[in-house]
Amino acid sequence: MNNESILIVEDEVKIAQILVDYLRNDGFQAAVLNSGAKAVETIRESSPAFVILDLMLPEKDGMTICREVRQFSNVPIIMLTAKVDEIDRLMGLEIGADDYVCKPFSPREVVARVKTILRRVQPESNTTAAVLPDGQLKYQTMTLRPEEYLCLVSDERVDLTPVEFRLLKTMVSRPGRVFSRENLMEASYPDGRVVSDRTVDSHVKNLRKKVMAVSGSEGFIQSVYGVGYKVE
Repeated sequence: MNNESILIVEDEVKIAQILVDYLRNDGFQAAVLNSGAKAVETIRESSPAFVILDLMLPEKDGMTICREVRQFSNVPIIMLTAKVDEIDRLMGLEIGADDYVCKPFSPREVVARVKTILRRVQPESNTTAAVLPDGQLKYQTMTLRPEEYLCLVSDERVDLTPVEFRLLKTMVSRPGRVFSRENLMEASYPDGRVVSDRTVDSHVKNLRKKVMAVSGSEGFIQSVYGVGYKVE
């Protein structure tokens, strides 16, 4: 799947097809799963740009799928449901859904919400990091040399630990993307050791101080409440 691919997990075939038609009409690619059984596996393997997820699904419900997906991915998720109770809405958002749409709905509204959320979470083309032929990563005034674990800001060296360097490289590689603490743990500890959220927070805090001391930019690494961190 490419960067404009949408995965629809919906057991009502007519609803799923309507969404496919409207999304494709707006230039998206769309795929459908009619049960929740393979949803998590499909999201992990195909990395869609967006997921439209029904709450009530055969074999595995939308809440469970959303909760499991959030263990490894920040892919935007809109949840669809026939339930209108406010508690259900809050539960959906608390486990990581980005938006919530109640049935019956306007397919045009769903497409509009998809576009709005994608604009919010995807970096603009002029804010992408450049990967040079020698493997260096350049973003704004920062240069990362992975083979040397070296970070330069305006050609001035920033002394980082290996964990701090891996954290920074992960976030700089996708400016604007929000990385969960779980994402950052996996990237920072290749040996698979288990560390707490507080450990990640502590590393990010130290990383911020070091980068700010050289760059003078206080907001280079930003916290996203309840989710994780991103580079602006």
